[in-house]
Amino acid sequence: MRVALFLTCVNDTLYPDTGRAVVRLLTRLGVEVDFPMAQTCCGQAHYNTGYRHQAEPLARHFCEVFDGYEAVVTPSGSCGAMVRELYPRMGERARAEGRGDSLAGALARVAPRTYELTEFLVDVLGVTDVGASYPHTVTYHPTCHGLRGLGLGDRPLRLLRAVRGLELVELPGAEECCGFGGTFALKNADVSAAMGEDKVRSAESTGAQVLCAADNSCLMHLGGTMARLRVGMRPVHLAEILASTGEATR
Repeated sequence: MRVALFLTCVNDTLYPDTGRAVVRLLTRLGVEVDFPMAQTCCGQAHYNTGYRHQAEPLARHFCEVFDGYEAVVTPSGSCGAMVRELYPRMGERARAEGRGDSLAGALARVAPRTYELTEFLVDVLGVTDVGASYPHTVTYHPTCHGLRGLGLGDRPLRLLRAVRGLELVELPGAEECCGFGGTFALKNADVSAAMGEDKVRSAESTGAQVLCAADNSCLMHLGGTMARLRVGMRPVHLAEILASTGEATR
């Protein structure tokens, strides 16, 4: 299977270790991973802020870059939801407005082949035990796009439960938003900060060493909140846990 890694802007700029972890993990499972150097932003920030037409060139470029692959894998529920859920909608609107059947066709081709990492592992590769070892106590935060947009369900939890040495503890109020929400955190900073504090305090109450999620955007927000509150736990992307074989972690 020819698989491409769609790293996303946030990971490329701030969390490259997550991308490296995805490559290590998939390679260990026998998957050959390409990283198309021409990839750019998927247009989510533009689209969500109301600049729908301005997002279309980015969506078209995404299709040009990833069209030849059997699967596109991303360690981001929010960007995965943009491609899978909003790209087809964008294409149909462009078609209805007479601005291009070609765009609609390209988006419809690529969107179904784009998977968030846990979907790809569980649904495509059919694995939950990926050979990971991570001797830490972990609690898992299901991010909004993964939970409500992609419907990841218990896939991340099934993968975490199979990790050797990992003690998984339930997060109170797990399905509540952490307060990031992209530009929501900027436009409604006080509300966002309060929601983040609620989420971090809930995580702290579990006694876990690690707060895990499948999207670094939310982990960035929660990690900043942890630093301000001086909480003795750290945020770690799910991919980095699944790629671990027991060596010391950051």
